[in-house]
Amino acid sequence: MTTTAISPPPAHPVLDVPPVVEEHLEEDERAALTERIKRLMRERDAILVAHYYTSGDLQRLAEETGGCVSDSLEMARFGHAAKAGTLVVAGVRFMGETAKILNPEKRVLMPDLQAECSLDLSCPAEEFVPFCDAHPDRTVVVYANTSAAVKARADWVVTSSIAVKVAQHLKERGEKLIWAPDRYLGDYVRRTTGADMVLWQGSCVVHEKFKAEGIRELKREHPEAAILVHPESPPEVIALADVVGSTTQLIRAVEQLPHPTFIVATDNGIFHKMHAVAPAKRLIEAPSGGRGATCVSCAHCPWMAMNGLRKLARVLETGENEILVPEPIRVQAVRSINRMLAFSGQAGIQVAGMSGD
Repeated sequence: MTTTAISPPPAHPVLDVPPVVEEHLEEDERAALTERIKRLMRERDAILVAHYYTSGDLQRLAEETGGCVSDSLEMARFGHAAKAGTLVVAGVRFMGETAKILNPEKRVLMPDLQAECSLDLSCPAEEFVPFCDAHPDRTVVVYANTSAAVKARADWVVTSSIAVKVAQHLKERGEKLIWAPDRYLGDYVRRTTGADMVLWQGSCVVHEKFKAEGIRELKREHPEAAILVHPESPPEVIALADVVGSTTQLIRAVEQLPHPTFIVATDNGIFHKMHAVAPAKRLIEAPSGGRGATCVSCAHCPWMAMNGLRKLARVLETGENEILVPEPIRVQAVRSINRMLAFSGQAGIQVAGMSGD
């Protein structure tokens, strides 16, 4: 592998990570909110698209009302095909922006505009754009977990399911890359392809906390288990995996692999869908920084936890929390996304896992 010496990217910023505060509802309130939301969605010509990492309440509601539960790219694509004039995106802010980029004619609302993403926050456009401009000889490849402004500066947007294929393609064309924002996913791609990549120093507060030794201990206790790992995890965790993949790929692994037990190293919100597709399988949460130590994420994104039925009902009532993307930025950002989509179509690759992955 070749890496050209250039000025390193800025240091990984210290983020102000909120605590995980999940919505807890009594059954009567849950039922009342669900019916109220269903009525409001009909009245507002709205459809709900929810990410795999949101609560089971939101995922069930999306499915019951003809919406979508998926990774962020499929959420946006589903919204484009839907006839509804309003998309309500239950997830984090970059997902709402992606939905708006691909669906400019529709109104896009979110339950909470403060639902951010540590990868997005760790790659601010005001720092990233000048860094790219200082190295015009490099192709800029950004992960989907970035702002519209960062996507607008990129040559390519990629998801975790297609990142290796794109990097290999660009390497074969002799291109050198700037990769942002996740340094662990970037390191995995670089080690897999041997591409010349300069890595931005962002990370996911959930995935970077998984601990290899704890996973080894679980494997000793459950030798029958397969280990599933998202590539945003540290390399020593990835090295233990039976399957490394995006959210969609990990769900598919639980459904298709013969193992009775799975040790899962990604956001535990995914367990709702995994249980749905494979109810007889046993799922074990991989140990993170929350195991008897300090806990930043406890295997659940604190920003994803900001979504809930109460906030969803409120946004449908008021029409607040609308996602807006300036048209010049949207036009530039959609080009980098469409380049990925065209590549995936030509290569016969199913694009999935645009999440947080």
